[in-house]
Amino acid sequence: MKPGLQIGNQAVVHAVVSPEMFAQFEGEVIHPAYSTVTMIYHMEWASRLLIIPYLDEEEEGMGGAVSARHLSPSPEGSSIIITATVSKLDGNSVYSTITVHNGKILAGEGEVKQVILKKSRIAEMLKRD
Repeated sequence: MKPGLQIGNQAVVHAVVSPEMFAQFEGEVIHPAYSTVTMIYHMEWASRLLIIPYLDEEEEGMGGAVSARHLSPSPEGSSIIITATVSKLDGNSVYSTITVHNGKILAGEGEVKQVILKKSRIAEMLKRD
């Protein structure tokens, strides 16, 4: 990794809740609100934005873990702000804490772990015998 990534670095993703983000299974909408699946996607995306500027050409991040708590519903049209903050650097692992706000309401929170690996190592891991 390139130098500069440090605890406290932040990245932000903005989103507006739309129907494709609704809680649904097999195409059936369960609640017309921001789904936990979409929230986790946004958490991982914000976390990824933290590492992109620091990846060497031959490196890539790979998800290692996600923990999430969905605390409050957000209906269609809600403006969502997802903030990722580097909380720990451990070898080739980057940990970030995530908050998800709907205005002043804390809609979700969690942690994402990314493991930085050589692209060649990832390709090797993905080979099927």
